[in-house]
Amino acid sequence: QLQLVESGGGLVQPGGSLRLSCAASGRSVEQYVLGWFRQYPGREREGIACIDMSSGKLYYDDSVTGRFTISKDNAKNTIYLQMNNLKPEDTAVYVCAGHPGLTAQATCVMPSTVRDYGSSGQGTQVTVSS
Repeated sequence: QLQLVESGGGLVQPGGSLRLSCAASGRSVEQYVLGWFRQYPGREREGIACIDMSSGKLYYDDSVTGRFTISKDNAKNTIYLQMNNLKPEDTAVYVCAGHPGLTAQATCVMPSTVRDYGSSGQGTQVTVSS
């Protein structure tokens, strides 16, 4: 299990930008795929961007392709999510989570598996509103 701590959320106007960070600690971070998941009230979280900490392979959900960029810094065991052109529908709690042994795509499209058998942070609120 990893310990994951998110930061960088906040209030931003439509069209604005934010950068989220997720610092990981624990054993064998490089064996994990880490990603960002959106949590809406009363709904299962949705994987939007995932990255393999070893290979660097990426996966994006269609809803964020072209607007969000996931990246990693292995020296700091940290992943980032650069969010541009934010929309009101991007308002959610953003959770950093990961699982060892899955592909980047599988990690993002199997959020319940990652939630139940991987590691998750507490989440950071992003609100897009004028």
